[in-house]
Amino acid sequence: MDDVLRRASVGAPAARSTLLTVLGEFLLPRPDGAWQEALIAGLQLLGFTPSAARQAVVRSAREDLIASERVGRRSRMRLTPKSAELLRVGARRIYGFGGPVSWDGRWLLLVLRVPEQRRELRHRLTTQLAWAGFGSLGGGLWITPHVDRETMVQATEPAQLLTFRAELGALGGTQRVIDEAWDLANLRAHYDQFVADFDELEPEDDAAAFAAQTALVHAWRRFPFIDPDLPDDLLPPDWPRRRAHALFTARHEAWAPAAQRHFDALT
Repeated sequence: MDDVLRRASVGAPAARSTLLTVLGEFLLPRPDGAWQEALIAGLQLLGFTPSAARQAVVRSAREDLIASERVGRRSRMRLTPKSAELLRVGARRIYGFGGPVSWDGRWLLLVLRVPEQRRELRHRLTTQLAWAGFGSLGGGLWITPHVDRETMVQATEPAQLLTFRAELGALGGTQRVIDEAWDLANLRAHYDQFVADFDELEPEDDAAAFAAQTALVHAWRRFPFIDPDLPDDLLPPDWPRRRAHALFTARHEAWAPAAQRHFDALT
């Protein structure tokens, strides 16, 4: 399930990925579902062609994300149990991310022991580690200040992984660990772009609010997967995550009524 969320949350905003945002934001609270035309019209408002929007809906149905029920000549679309659970998990990630993070000074160290010839397995495990917020120190050694994240990495053979809980010694220093393990400059650029995109955006009507709300959630939902969520004690005083989180929360709350009105009108 995490793999689906990761693929949909990171990368270019393709129609199917954007549709997943629409489903989570607007369809998840509606057990009665929505007309297929409403989903297609919503995607068109977000800049996709009618054919791309229709294909996104059809392919999502094939993947068992939405189920279609014929009502006369029209199709009523509802979430499947699989997609409803997927979107509930996604909602917990999206709305539970970005607040203050405390730290007790301990690190979780993980040693990855996979033979070089098993490249596919190595790639799968390193991808899991990166998505879980671990940073690489090289030589198969990964690190995170979140000591509870052992269960987020699953190996087919337990001997492939070793974990230790430790405190930093006298050599090196905390800042050196952070600089080697994570690219915070690149992450800062993503947060700065998020703030620039939404800080002064003011939707003029319900349709614009629907588009803005969808774009806001779609942009924010990638941060739980690209941000290692380092504790505040390990970040610069001017770190932009808190400002971006406050902006997301304020805009989401302000735009929600108008955005929901527009989706109601489509349905």
